[in-house]
Amino acid sequence: MGRVYAYSRVAPGESETEIRAAMEEMQVACEDVYVDQPLQKQRKFPQYLKVLKKLVPGDLLYIRGLSDLGDGYGEVKEQWRILTKEKKVDVIVLEIPQLDTRKGKVQYGPLVADVVYSLLEYFTDSDSNVRKSRQREGIAEAKKKGIKFGRPPKQMPENFYQIYNQWVSKEITATEAAKLCNVSRTMFYQKVKEVQAGLEKFKK
Repeated sequence: MGRVYAYSRVAPGESETEIRAAMEEMQVACEDVYVDQPLQKQRKFPQYLKVLKKLVPGDLLYIRGLSDLGDGYGEVKEQWRILTKEKKVDVIVLEIPQLDTRKGKVQYGPLVADVVYSLLEYFTDSDSNVRKSRQREGIAEAKKKGIKFGRPPKQMPENFYQIYNQWVSKEITATEAAKLCNVSRTMFYQKVKEVQAGLEKFKK
């Protein structure tokens, strides 16, 4: 067996001292306990990066809960993969004693690690599907209410028809007309089509 480490994030209302004391009860040396105090606006975890760099195959890492590895299923899944598959270390989750990757390893190999990874993958996909479904439902509901998405179309200037007539009489080019309207040539032509379609209807 390799070296034993411990890592945790400080939650609101907790102190780093309490966490260190709890980890040391697990027979982890003081210098091998790593604790991050995440700032609200800056989600950086330098202590986690330090312990991650030190871990080698055969080491053991204690964490209090899966939330120590990330803020969502996707983050947790990725860090679990790095720890158990890339770093090839064992992980014990103190809040869930059953999550001990050492269990059954002799008979079944990395069974616990693989099962946890599969579950995290499932929850990540399910969470993503739920979010997409809610997003689709929200968009459909908004469309029913007449809410339009995207940027609002640019308004033509008040003197558009004067510019339009100058373009029709070939006094100015389409590029010049679009520039005077402060729109792209494509948008100018779209407006021209609308005007011409309106004139056709009026003639009928």
